[in-house]
Amino acid sequence: MATCMPAPSRSVSGRKPTRWLPSIWLFLAAARSRRALRRLDDRLLSDIGLTRAEAVAEARRPLWDAPLHWRG
Repeated sequence: MATCMPAPSRSVSGRKPTRWLPSIWLFLAAARSRRALRRLDDRLLSDIGLTRAEAVAEARRPLWDAPLHWRG
């Protein structure tokens, strides 16, 4: 039975897996941070200088839209 997944040792889109793996971790870290931000109450948001609307807007950003300072 054939699969659609490339073998782990092969490159994806001409890149070695070790080159794109950090990007995946970055995306997952951004998603975790945004979920945590969404769970903060208004008092805690105020402590970090954010409004509820700003927190919701950040939490709704796409998974791949990581902050520029994280991208090195």
